[in-house]
Amino acid sequence: MHYWDGDDAGPWGFVFMSVSMLLFWALILVAIIALVRYLGRTGRADRGTESAEALLAERFARGEIDEEEYRGRLRALSERRRGRSA
Repeated sequence: MHYWDGDDAGPWGFVFMSVSMLLFWALILVAIIALVRYLGRTGRADRGTESAEALLAERFARGEIDEEEYRGRLRALSERRRGRSA
């Protein structure tokens, strides 16, 4: 039975194996990051309007805007949502 003693591949065999292992783990890491970003991005189409309405309600509750401005901006947001869904 022949055992590998490291002389057959020369010094470049170790370098090649080390670099390929680093590239393999880097590829795995990039794939995980891409998957997390993709999954975090799904379902955001409607969240923008909801968060805008919540922000508008908070500003109205704090007294930063009056009722007329609140209702006008709320109307504009609902028209924007209807225009996007139609």
